[in-house]
This record gives sequence, structure tokens and C-alpha cells, in this order.
Amino acid sequence: MGEDFEYRTSRDSFLMVRCRSCGVLFLNPRPADEEAARIYPDHYHAFQFDPSSFGFICNIRQGIEASRLRHWGRGLPADARILDVGCGDGFHLELFSKHGRRGWTLEGLDADPRAVHAARQRGFRVTEGRLEDAALDAAAYGLILLVMTVEHLDDPVNTLKEVARLLRPGGRLGVVTDNADSPDGWLFRGRHWGGYHFPRHTVLFNHRSLAKLARQAGLDVESIRTSFSPVNWTYSIRNCLDDWGAPRWLVRQFSLHSPLALAAFTLLDIPLALLGCGGILIGSFRKPELRP
Repeated sequence: MGEDFEYRTSRDSFLMVRCRSCGVLFLNPRPADEEAARIYPDHYHAFQFDPSSFGFICNIRQGIEASRLRHWGRGLPADARILDVGCGDGFHLELFSKHGRRGWTLEGLDADPRAVHAARQRGFRVTEGRLEDAALDAAAYGLILLVMTVEHLDDPVNTLKEVARLLRPGGRLGVVTDNADSPDGWLFRGRHWGGYHFPRHTVLFNHRSLAKLARQAGLDVESIRTSFSPVNWTYSIRNCLDDWGAPRWLVRQFSLHSPLALAAFTLLDIPLALLGCGGILIGSFRKPELRP
């Protein structure tokens, strides 16, 4: 049982429940759809994650994410269509435009009009709404991304089934999401874990439950690995300090604007990732090829 320690959009307490069968965590109950504009405030980080707001931390993240995107883009044809679901302000679309092939068609989708506006301001073609309602072209995309998106979904099974419909045979889905079985997840799981991100994260996965989700959607599991991330370590400490009434100057030392904290927890999480229990899950899934 925890609170919205980060943005204080609600005074309510929120409960994450773990499925004993697959290990998935889910928020119960979930906020109503009409609460979205409140629980995602105007200063929510995904609406404007750029160097002007986050300084060199943004530049470091750009380098890490660009390497990951180049990996997912390998083997795509010159005329491939790429869709970023939950694209936010177009951060990843911008990286693809800089590091991808010139002929790729880049598209985004986001349910929040503020995110859609920010991504369109960057010049990208972005659809507003839920993926299931967007009526996009079937079997048209070579790569679809859900980067820190699947944990926000109300119905991830149906969303991934729609992803499978949109992918061309042999097309790939790339997923990045919080690792519910990471050491920080277990250490702070009672109330303060940063991965809860109450009340915005509605479902959280471990290796097994993420693989099960993909298979339920008809996708083959290519690989699932963990990678390092200092974010949940940083926010777990922040949430503890905030909850315990620490001075605000101290609480502010642990956030996405805190290079020292992020650097320290990066050094901690890198060896954990090498041991297979890093802070985030990186999943690569494929739509099966058509059989003759």
C-alpha cells in the first residue's frame, strides 16, 4: 500500500496485488479513465524530456537508448514502417530520425493530447488515442515499440494482440519495462518502490509474466534480458525520505534531476544486470512468419 509520492496528484493510498500463478503485479482498484489528466500532470516528465529540462542526464539517456534502438532496427528494410506506442513527446522517434535509415517511416501513438502535441511539434506523425481504437493498417509495421509503456496499460493482452495484428510477418516488438523481481523491487516492495509509480503504473512484470503476455498475444519470444537502470533505486530512496518527513532539500537530491544519485545507483545496478536481475526488462518478440 503506497501513495503518489512523486507528483502528489492524489491523497489516496494504492494497492499492488501479485498473481501467485505468474508473478505479475497489478493495481487494484485502478483509477478511472477520466482521472488521467490529473494523475499525469502537465509537468509529467514524459511530456518534455529534453536537454533544456534535464540537462546532460537527457544526453546520457539518448546515448543509451540510441544503442538499443539501433539493435532493434537491424535487418529492417529501407522502407520499413516503425510505430512507437506511448511515444510521449517523441523522444525515441527523434532518436530513430537521427540514427536510423533515411527511408524509414516513423509514426507515434499516445493517449494523452499533451504528449501528442509535443511529439507533433517535433514534426512527427502521431495518432491520438488507444492502440485498439486507432484502426491502423494491419501487417504494415516492421517494428513496434513499447518503451516504458506496457506498465501503464489497462489491458496489456488486448494491446499486444493488436500489436501482433499490425506487425508484418517476421516483424518485431521491442518492450522496455520495470523488472518487478529486481533487488530494488524486493527491498522496497512494501510501500516505497519507485517502480510502483502510483497510481500511473497499473501492471508490472517479471521475466516469466512478460514472456507469458507475449505468447498470449501470439508472439514468439526472441529474448528477454535485464539491463541497468538507476531510476527506481533513486525514487525508492526519495519515496522513503518523503514518507518519513525528511527535509525537502534532501528529498530533492533523489530524482531525474539528480546526477549524483543516478550515477551512484547506475554503478550499483550494472553488476546486478550482468547477473540477470537489473532494474528493467528488455524484451524482443517476433510475429511468426507465414507458413507456405
